[in-house]
Amino acid sequence: MRATLRVRRYDPETQPTPTYKEYPVDLPQYGTVLDGLLDVRDRQDGTLSLRCSCRSAICGSCSMRINGEARLACKTLVNKIASPGETITVEPMGNMPVIKDLVADMTLFWDKVRAVEPYLQPVGPAPEREYLVSNEAMERLTVAMNCIMCGACVSDCTVLEVDKTFLGPAALAKAYRFVDDPRDGRKMERLEKYTQTSGIWDCTRCNMCVQVCPKGVAPMERIMQVRSMAMEAGFNKTRGARHASAFAEIVKESGRLDEMGLALKTYGFFKAGFTLTGIGLRAFFRNKLPPLFHRPIATAENVRRLFRRLGV
Repeated sequence: MRATLRVRRYDPETQPTPTYKEYPVDLPQYGTVLDGLLDVRDRQDGTLSLRCSCRSAICGSCSMRINGEARLACKTLVNKIASPGETITVEPMGNMPVIKDLVADMTLFWDKVRAVEPYLQPVGPAPEREYLVSNEAMERLTVAMNCIMCGACVSDCTVLEVDKTFLGPAALAKAYRFVDDPRDGRKMERLEKYTQTSGIWDCTRCNMCVQVCPKGVAPMERIMQVRSMAMEAGFNKTRGARHASAFAEIVKESGRLDEMGLALKTYGFFKAGFTLTGIGLRAFFRNKLPPLFHRPIATAENVRRLFRRLGV
């Protein structure tokens, strides 16, 4: 199969801004984007820099953006994303500095993983024999343990695009793996830490991390699980917890969201007025200000019935 790889090239030592260069490649039907890049490096341009190792979607080294979405190059078949002769755009991961070409600096990624203390912290005396974990408990943790630390979710996280202090989907998925492990003795301390600013409540549920994860870890869903655990543990006074509770309460009562009421319940009357005035003015001038007087929908009782069935 013939295709063209449009590769983002950047060498901070020799060029001030990134450029794109196109390379034609001939690949077998089972050829991957990584096969094409290695062919370019070996036969056309030996200066091309990229990371790769196992070529089996295990090590996570070859994570990069392919046609605008984070993927493992070794797992991405060319014939699945392009027709013969089409151009495939290959770029380094997002939200991280670029060292050269397709090689991203993973320091931000690892700093955030370390910040959630990704190791067991048992309390009390050491057990006399191996701690046997139940199958049920391990089944809950298995999905999160499938993470290969490739950084794809961090690359495409929309929150990290605007707030580099956010812990990020990979670190918070790893946080779930330890906070729900029965061998760990610091569950409450972990939950308190993860509910602080830049933690679980900063996720906007955009679903990008779920979409790009090559191992089905679904980081956003793990973050939602930690949120539920934090609420059940009594950490419900944070702004994020108030927002979640108010959202459910308003929809349950009226059948649809009251954006004005949500802001008041989340921030409080005085703080909402002080914090959100600027946003309100911008929304007003763009004709996007929500209604000042909220009205329930005619079939609100049907919505309330759903909440009752869910026990909420």
